[in-house]
Amino acid sequence: MAEHNELGKEGEKLAVEFLLKNDYKILEKNYRYLKAEVDIIARKGDFLVCVEVKARSSDYFGDPQDFITPKKIKLLVSAIDYYVVEKDLDVEVRFDIIAILINKKGTKLEHLEDAFLYF
Repeated sequence: MAEHNELGKEGEKLAVEFLLKNDYKILEKNYRYLKAEVDIIARKGDFLVCVEVKARSSDYFGDPQDFITPKKIKLLVSAIDYYVVEKDLDVEVRFDIIAILINKKGTKLEHLEDAFLYF
């Protein structure tokens, strides 16, 4: 498996551990709808939280969260919209990013709540 795939899997594992430690309930991992994939769908209180995990080995080209494109946001919104309708949920939806840097210096995790507007 390619090194970037391993880094992504490790990032998602760290993100799940972080969320669980912070009282989130994990509902889905790698939820797919059409061309979209939501890394983590979680629940905390009245919020359904869509979490995009971005793991990088370097911030040389920018912070991990800088690599989420408007197209990716649109795909995430459509997937979560479908999920809410499919599960007949009455919840507030929030889009978070967990940005992770993993390298020889160590691991740095940043949780950005309500990370982007989706209207």
